[in-house]
Amino acid sequence: MTELGAVFRPQLPPERLREVVRVAEGSGLEQLWLWEDCFLEGGVSTAAAALAWSERLRVGVGLLPVPLRNVAVTAMEAASLYRMFPGRATVGVGHGVQDWMEQVGARAESPLTLLREHLDALRALLRGERVTRRGRYVRLDGVALDWPPAQAGDVFCGATGPRTLRLSGEAADGTILHAGTSPERVREARRLVDEGRAAAGRSDPHRLVVYLVAATGADARDRLHAELVAEGVADVPGLGAAGEAEAVAEAVLRFVEAGADSVVLQPTAGEKDPEGFVRFVAEQVRPLVP
Repeated sequence: MTELGAVFRPQLPPERLREVVRVAEGSGLEQLWLWEDCFLEGGVSTAAAALAWSERLRVGVGLLPVPLRNVAVTAMEAASLYRMFPGRATVGVGHGVQDWMEQVGARAESPLTLLREHLDALRALLRGERVTRRGRYVRLDGVALDWPPAQAGDVFCGATGPRTLRLSGEAADGTILHAGTSPERVREARRLVDEGRAAAGRSDPHRLVVYLVAATGADARDRLHAELVAEGVADVPGLGAAGEAEAVAEAVLRFVEAGADSVVLQPTAGEKDPEGFVRFVAEQVRPLVP
């Protein structure tokens, strides 16, 4: 079955999160995804709060920028979420926006090398291994978690370019694609991820999560267009969904047919009713998506 979720955008103040979680839990939403965009809200702190305020809702962090975090800290935070909320938390990591990484003095000369080293060490730590690494960026000396998860939780990777997509297939358990990804690019991403999986000899499941900008209501098309223009992708065919539940569900299914396992509906920056958006996704779109 296709998984359907929604985004709580960090452009909203953090005190709005609790009510959105309450509505998501009450309406039966499957997944709520959170971002750690600079310089808005912390991904782990908001995820922990959302999980604590709910009993069934699954919460994803998509994503934590690896230049900002020592891998041991990432592992400690992820392991705590996976132990406290088994089966309900997903942590994704990625390059981060390079201009922001430069702004905080954390930009890596080789973001791909950093991400590979981080992923390899992170997944090993979450498996309960004692890890020693002498990498270009990740350096660990006999580090092991005292409280690894009983079952190593999945680690997802945010990816766009071909090399990062292949790396995600090799070294992550799932891939997160941003909302500027068209159905055609989803197909290409799946192919590249599978190339990486084949190169690494992996046959375990690998889920593809795709964000899809969506708007509903009287001014839905205008808000969607403004969002795509602001992101510089207005000329990319197949992006976004606007209108009533049937139109949004049709767009979701196009991404599913292209290879997405999870489609996460992302409200526009101009969405004034995030609780209503979550209710719309759970109660009106979900029944139309197999």
